[in-house]
Amino acid sequence: MHEAPADPTIGELSEGEILRRIIARTGRAAVAVVGPGDDAAVIGAPSGSVVATTDTLVHGPDFRLAWSSGYDLGWKAAAVNLADVAAMGARPTALLVALAMPNDTRISFVEALADGLRDACDALAPGCAVVGGDLTVSATLTLAITALGDLEGRRAVLRSGAREGDVVAVAGELGVAARGLAVLFERFRDESGSPVPVDPARLASGEPEELAAQLRPSPPIGLGAMAAVVGATAMMDVSDGLALDARRLADASGVSLDLDPARLGPDPAAALEGGEDHALLATFPDDALPPGFRPLGRVVARGAAGVLVDGRPYGGPGGWDPYRDWDAAAG
Repeated sequence: MHEAPADPTIGELSEGEILRRIIARTGRAAVAVVGPGDDAAVIGAPSGSVVATTDTLVHGPDFRLAWSSGYDLGWKAAAVNLADVAAMGARPTALLVALAMPNDTRISFVEALADGLRDACDALAPGCAVVGGDLTVSATLTLAITALGDLEGRRAVLRSGAREGDVVAVAGELGVAARGLAVLFERFRDESGSPVPVDPARLASGEPEELAAQLRPSPPIGLGAMAAVVGATAMMDVSDGLALDARRLADASGVSLDLDPARLGPDPAAALEGGEDHALLATFPDDALPPGFRPLGRVVARGAAGVLVDGRPYGGPGGWDPYRDWDAAAG
């Protein structure tokens, strides 16, 4: 009698069986009127406005399987999209997941990925869950997430609302995820440059937390809606480094941001240049910041530079640009 393998590849299963295994692990969104199983989900939007964002993670430029487990990948894919919804001042409500996988991908990896998606939603945005998506076969493992959110009657907080005199503030860590990525590239590659699994015994004090910030980030999702409630004038997710994203906010608002180096932590260069922390950068009209936000500087009149540090134009590389930086990091 033929016995099915304990951990089959997706090529050994039907699409329906793969979907059943995923759906069994991802939970149900609180706003789902119709969840997974039909041609499309139906999502309630009590405020009448839906915030939507999408992000794609591709094996190679965005993650390496030698470093990321299926669980890590699911968690990170959820977290980075939830952060974009939160940066608009909205409450995340649902995720749509498109997964393209090589045929030899083990179903245990897919199940772990679904567990990571579920647990990230439960921890960072309770009530949010996967409501649908798509599966296909690809030579390159690719995960695309669309996240939806509800403004709950509030206005969306845009990048373009900062005004001269506002306080610049941040919620979340700066530079930690970049230090974790540096540990991976500097210590966990073989002689040919290919990634090798992380050996916990080779990690120094503090480095496990830095790796966790890179591989399994925990952005302050709930603080986005709180910032909107108390009157944030502008806000965005810091995904490509503070210097680059602060410049984007400054350009959108027609102002400059003057950052205090003393408030950038013990490693100001990492805080300014490091990417993938997914902190929330916001501006507020006075010094009464909501809990969880800490001041970084002031909004000043537009000058020659969008970002200043201690009153001087910041001239560093300016953060992570995948079109500019990936080849250098990979090499």
